[in-house]
Formats: sequence, C-alpha cells, structure tokens
Amino acid sequence: MKRATIYDVARQAGVSHQTVTRFLNGFEGIRPTTRAKVQAAIDELNYRPNGAARWLRSRQSNRIGILAHRMELSGPGRIIAGATTAARSRGYVLDIASMDGEDVDSVDAALDVVMEHQIAGVFATAQTNAVRVAVANRNIDVPISVDSGEGLASFGANPRAHPGRLAAGHLADLGHRRVAFVNGPEVWIAAGERRTGFLDVASERGLEVVWEHDGDWSAEAGYRAAHDLPDGVTAVALANDSMAIGLIFGLAERGVRVPEDVSVIGMDDAPESRFHLPSLTTIRLDFEGEGAYLMNVLIAKIEGEDVADVPGYRLPELVHRGSTTAVRAPER
Repeated sequence: MKRATIYDVARQAGVSHQTVTRFLNGFEGIRPTTRAKVQAAIDELNYRPNGAARWLRSRQSNRIGILAHRMELSGPGRIIAGATTAARSRGYVLDIASMDGEDVDSVDAALDVVMEHQIAGVFATAQTNAVRVAVANRNIDVPISVDSGEGLASFGANPRAHPGRLAAGHLADLGHRRVAFVNGPEVWIAAGERRTGFLDVASERGLEVVWEHDGDWSAEAGYRAAHDLPDGVTAVALANDSMAIGLIFGLAERGVRVPEDVSVIGMDDAPESRFHLPSLTTIRLDFEGEGAYLMNVLIAKIEGEDVADVPGYRLPELVHRGSTTAVRAPER
C-alpha cells in the first residue's frame, strides 16, 4: 500500500497542506478543532513523517538553492514568490542566486554559489534554453526542479488553455481578421510558445497576421511597436501586459483609439493591468500557483513523497476587459 503523504492528510482533514506542516512542526497557533481534524486524519491514514527528511533537517540541510532570472519582471517574480511561500510553509530556508538566464557562464556561476552550501535541492527558473543546458551539464546530486517560465506542465491536461491560443481565439470570436502580434525576446522559451500558440489558432480561425514584432517585455518596446504598426490592423496581441500598456500609450499619440479603432490584448494579468485606461484584456496566468506547485514537487522529491500527489494550479484563462471589442463593420 502506498504510504500516505501530507497532501492525503490535508484532503482527509479538509485543511491546507501548510496547516498540516505547521501541525507537524509543533506550531501552537492552530485552532483546537483544526488540530483535532488533522490528528484524526493522521491516525486514520497511519501517516508517518518521512525519516530521511528529518535526518536532513537535523543536520541543517533544510536549505533550497534558487536560481533566479529577471525577477523584476512580473511573471518570474511571481513564480519566485509562490515558490518561496511554499518552501517556507514546509520549513525550508532559501538561498537565492541571481543570474543572467541568457548567459551559460552566469548560470554556472549562480550554481557555484548555491552548491557551495549544504542544500537539499535546487529550484531553477529556466526561461531560456541556456539555463536548461547549464543545469543539464552539471553533476547535481540533489533533487532539482526546473521551471520553464510558461506553465507548460499544466497545459498537458488541456493544450487549448495556452495563452497564445486563448488570445487568438478571443480576437477571432470578436470578428477580427487583420491582426498583429508583438512577441517577447526570441531566446525566451515563453515567447516562442506564446507566438506558436497564437499563430496556430490564427491559421485555424482564418486570421491574417499581417505584422509581427519582437520586443523585450518592456512597456518601451510596446510603445515603439505602436509607431510602426501598419494601417488596416484591427487588433494586436502582445506576449505580456507591459508591452500592451506601452502600445496603448503609443497608439494614443498617433490618435488611434483603443478599442474603438484597434483592440489590444496582453498576456500575464499583471496586477496593474485592470487599472489601466482602458482596462486591459489579458490572459491570466497563475504564476504564484505554478511556483508553489514546482516547489512542492521538489520538496516531494526531497522527502520521498509521491510527486503525483502534489496539487496542481489554475490553467490560463481569458480576462475580457475594456481594451478589446467586436470589430466595427465597414462604413458604406
């Protein structure tokens, strides 16, 4: 019979796995009724904490090294935030090493920093192939979790829930036919996936992608794209929200109204997106949930638990706000 995990205990007790962890660590600030539910679930499932994990912790090996790339950007920063919260709730301490994910030597240097210490595992944000290559070429003798930066692990259950595909589908549903796409840097895995998803659905739904542009995730890149956008385009999809906000500002300078003249959709659902004028239509990505999921997968490997028992996170979803509307019929 498969050994029960803290996730099994949490489901049985009707509480979060963080609450179970706090209970096991002797945290006093848990309500008596909740403590009773957790204890009853532990007894019923015959749950026993992993002995190897206790051995690691007794020797101060409760540290996890994080390789972080471009934390100032909304997506990577929120992934790290979710991973950090999950790790701390399980009693782990984090060593964060910043790196340039486009430079293999920089990734190697960050690995050197975290591997100097006695660590239980490594969590790497891998928005570029350079990170994947550097990690694969190292002889790392502890569990490792490599994040793609795009949430690809979740798309297997529903490949249509891809941000690029959702954005193209939304514009098609609104009747747009002549559209443009502004992508992120070519070296980023997420940028390639978003572009591919968008172009695939555009082809399926009869959209004509009349113009493409590569940006760098910044609002400045979107602003520059606005001044190069050709006439006749009725909608623009951008690979993140910052570029979308910059594009809207640049279009306003040209006297182009959003969404009356051109609809604009971003991706990410950055916290400030709904406060823009007009509020930004976007694809919501559960970055915090993705970071927590990947960190909990890593901890499950460290503690000898079944990775399949780790709860997932929300798939991407369309958030329709004020920056997109149905295409206007041509005037007669």
